[in-house]
Amino acid sequence: MQNRRDFLKTAALATLGATIGSHSLMANKSLIPNININKRGKNAKMKMTFFPYELQLKHVFTVASYSRKTTPDVQVEIEYDGLTGYGEASMPPYLGETIDSVMAFLQKVDLEQFNDPTQLDDILTYVDGVAPGNTAAKAAVDIALHDLTGKMLNAPWYQIWGLNKEKTPSTTFTIGIDTPDVVRAKTEEVAGQFNILKVKVGLDNDKEMIKTIRSVSSLPIAVDANQGWKDREKALDMIHWLHDQGVVMVEQPMPKTQLDDIAWVTQHSPLPTFADESLQRLSDVLPLKGAFTGINIKLMKCTGMREAWKMLNMARSLDMKVMIGCMTETSCAVSAAAQLSPIVDFADLDGNLLISNDRFNGMNVVDGKITLSDTPGVGVLKI
Repeated sequence: MQNRRDFLKTAALATLGATIGSHSLMANKSLIPNININKRGKNAKMKMTFFPYELQLKHVFTVASYSRKTTPDVQVEIEYDGLTGYGEASMPPYLGETIDSVMAFLQKVDLEQFNDPTQLDDILTYVDGVAPGNTAAKAAVDIALHDLTGKMLNAPWYQIWGLNKEKTPSTTFTIGIDTPDVVRAKTEEVAGQFNILKVKVGLDNDKEMIKTIRSVSSLPIAVDANQGWKDREKALDMIHWLHDQGVVMVEQPMPKTQLDDIAWVTQHSPLPTFADESLQRLSDVLPLKGAFTGINIKLMKCTGMREAWKMLNMARSLDMKVMIGCMTETSCAVSAAAQLSPIVDFADLDGNLLISNDRFNGMNVVDGKITLSDTPGVGVLKI
């Protein structure tokens, strides 16, 4: 623990001031041939529209703190000079946002004051300052602007960022907490489609969950305790047991308020630990150095792709591992997050696969691996 505190004291200013790495859009335009944004309509204005869209889950989804069959969502579209960028705000219960709060925030956003959608830093700095919080609402605007800008550049974002799409990882597929029969059925249902499973734990049936899956699958498992373990000794004992069962990582083992306990667990753990509920935005990354092995970045929590890119670079500069995750979302937001996937250690991008009313075709999972298309923007086509 002392080492972690010493590190935070000595590294804070240097890291925050020198290692974020903005990788500005303009600096990367040389990666894409035949671009002349200035020839587009100089007098064009951005027009943003939005509407509620409830996501229907294929199965009841249960974690350590709640169950649900639907997820509230708001779809965003930004039009400019004949092009449309798509985005969305997905709102699982723990985020604290609602359809009404997202709609109210979006009504305050005035994009018509900006003449060039590619000036993402200026525009998204303005959007972030409209009101505090509202991270999913801000992410919806961010994703739509990135989609629009990518279409103007005629390139997907992985290419704008200079990433190699052949290096995408396998995505986990999530199995929620349920009865043994349901867990077994869900596992068998996706047999042969994925290379790694993600299992929700954190209640009093953790071992039963893992044993049930192991009765029908030998795939590597990532577990997500969703802050469910409260005692650090018991948490560490469980992690050692999980390690013996072929588990490869543990997400948010304990409540975010018990950071010192989490750091102790991480120090003694045979498995890497990843922050989820402990992490939201860029400013949260540095204090987690030493408490977790890595971070799980989610667009809905960090305000979108712009900040996710900064968080990823910050984590790498701190020698931390990175996971890219999602909520239950359409292929729009999942594909936006997938643009970052070629440079992460783990990916949990199955949110679109858990719903029955997707509005888009986007990132695909082929033989368990994230497969990015060359569709410009965030890589989606409206169905």
